[in-house]
Amino acid sequence: MAFYDLSRQERAGVVAAIKADITAELTRGTPAKTGAYFAHEDTYIRKAAYLSVGRIYFEQEALQPNVIERLNALLQHSDFKVRQTVINAAGEIGKQDFAVVQHFFDQGLLDAHHSPRNAVIGSVKKMGEVNPVPVLQWARQYLHHEDKEIRREICHGIELRGRKHPLDIMPLLKELQHDKTARVRNTLVHVIGQIAYKTGCLEQVVQELNHWENKQLVADALEEIIDVHHRYCDFAALTQDQAREYIAKHSCRQ
Repeated sequence: MAFYDLSRQERAGVVAAIKADITAELTRGTPAKTGAYFAHEDTYIRKAAYLSVGRIYFEQEALQPNVIERLNALLQHSDFKVRQTVINAAGEIGKQDFAVVQHFFDQGLLDAHHSPRNAVIGSVKKMGEVNPVPVLQWARQYLHHEDKEIRREICHGIELRGRKHPLDIMPLLKELQHDKTARVRNTLVHVIGQIAYKTGCLEQVVQELNHWENKQLVADALEEIIDVHHRYCDFAALTQDQAREYIAKHSCRQ
């Protein structure tokens, strides 16, 4: 039976059992159940497992070395779902302690399968939102990586921090303004649109774009911002017309 086919009380019991099993195995040094949870076909079981690992890491300081050791071992697993879950578990830890898990993201970015790489994006989003300084410092080093997919993934990963704090990521996005790869460029335009529709954000984004050199990229980004104000009209601080009017008055685009 799938996780969400269970009642709320039954799901709580499953989550508690998963955490208890992982805790016991971290104490004893036997990884059988932990590996099975990380490889489970049900994504919600895997989620319960990686959330449990994050909680155990911070609740039981004595087990922290065991947690990192176990995650290091599981990151070498042949099953991409296991590696994906490892990255997600590292992301939970990285919300507070990024240095100890940084190497998981270095390796995850190079994974042959897209699922662990997507887990890096998701983890960078959640870590960057609450622990931005070390996460954004780490992300910056990959902005000019030779692999276009890594550049795209990093651009996408830093988006969430920018939705409330655009100025934290606009300097990083600026470094991508001359990227020649269409997928990177499209992601950059998308991210600029995503960080410009909340209260006070449009003004900050437009001010920064006024100092960018790539005028065509800026023009495309501004059009995306206007379109986003229509697509997300229920959540945007301004109407599409208000956004268009603000851009017309304050943008330096030619």
